[in-house]
Amino acid sequence: MTTISSKEQKRLALIQKGEALFAYERELYQRGARYVIGIDEVGRGALAGPVTAAAVILGPRWDPSCAPGLDDSKKLSAKRRFELADQLAECAQSSIAHVDANIIDERGIMTALYQAMRLAVEGLETQLGFSLSADDKVLIDGLPIGLFPQEEAIVKGDGKIACIAAASILAKVARDNLMHSAADSHPAYGFDSNKGYGSSQHQDALAQKGLSQLHRRTFCRNFLQDTLF
Repeated sequence: MTTISSKEQKRLALIQKGEALFAYERELYQRGARYVIGIDEVGRGALAGPVTAAAVILGPRWDPSCAPGLDDSKKLSAKRRFELADQLAECAQSSIAHVDANIIDERGIMTALYQAMRLAVEGLETQLGFSLSADDKVLIDGLPIGLFPQEEAIVKGDGKIACIAAASILAKVARDNLMHSAADSHPAYGFDSNKGYGSSQHQDALAQKGLSQLHRRTFCRNFLQDTLF
């Protein structure tokens, strides 16, 4: 009788969870979809940096063992997100889009968010040389937004649907990497740790140093003197 180690048991359990997350996508492919795209975004509530969206296609023959432990990025450690992002690079097709702070200030966060989502999907279409058809699906996390004719919104989809979970990880890792790099040229704000969100260190730096070109002016009003706007 073969004894399975506890480590292997854990790995198999993670793969089984991945199978469950992929079940709905597999069903969509079996119904005739050529492409099933998952979209998620990050950075909506930050004070600085872009809003970022990822669009991901896993494909009809995706193997969950290539990225065991796939889940909503918020449930994963930073180390595990980076590991999964590397694994997904080998077994998924993805496109990342960033929309910068100046666009957020000019057009509003939701318009910028939708622009990032569109750009991410268009990036996949260009990369793979296809256009979405009526039979395809675009799965988004949350409530309906009507951005794509093929759209289906799934509440808490980043913890239920494999391609949305993958998108949540890739968007988070891409934006975190960008903000970590920004910390080199803007050391006062602690972007390497807060990623542009409103930590106490970040708020103190805003009060002392004012805005950088990475900051969203419309998001920073509460942390600066009115005379700066």
